[in-house]
Amino acid sequence: MSAGVLVAGVGNVFLGDDGFGVECVRRLAAGPLPPGVEVADIGVRGVHLAYQLLDGYRTLILVDAVGRGSPPGTLHLIEPETGPVEPSATPALDGHRMGPDAVLALLSALSAGTGGSPPRRILVVGCEPDSLEEGMGLSAPVTAAVEEAVRLVRRLLDEETTAGPPVTATAGSGRRGGESATGSQRSGRERSEREASSC
Repeated sequence: MSAGVLVAGVGNVFLGDDGFGVECVRRLAAGPLPPGVEVADIGVRGVHLAYQLLDGYRTLILVDAVGRGSPPGTLHLIEPETGPVEPSATPALDGHRMGPDAVLALLSALSAGTGGSPPRRILVVGCEPDSLEEGMGLSAPVTAAVEEAVRLVRRLLDEETTAGPPVTATAGSGRRGGESATGSQRSGRERSEREASSC
């Protein structure tokens, strides 16, 4: 029987900020996790992830670099119900970079073809990249966003494993009007869109 919640870090560590998801789950896995939570460093194995998700997970939290036109280091929490995670991207099976949209499109096809059960809830914790050029290491704004992303994932896990208040996500069809703040603009209140920069 699979864990109830899977947190999957996706990305290519050899393409700069595309390694964001991998670094986030590495730090997340170093600390305690609620019962029923599994954390996986998927890297570029998006096809493997899509097949794994047919095993009966209740919730998927996908962590990856996501381009939505915001300043580098901006965090996005997206519930991709009605449209793409990255509005300008075309989902593609790519051995070097398989983004959230490609993973979810493949999952949908596999579910229809095999009768498997995809997760009932899917959330994407994305970070606006600064550079996806060849090279290892995250840019400064994306590095600064990692710890905030880990805290956000932990809040989501608390929500999924307890009766805590829900954390609101944007729809996958696009960014709605809401806050997108730099660190100097941040306040302590909950953001309705849950988009915040860690710069």
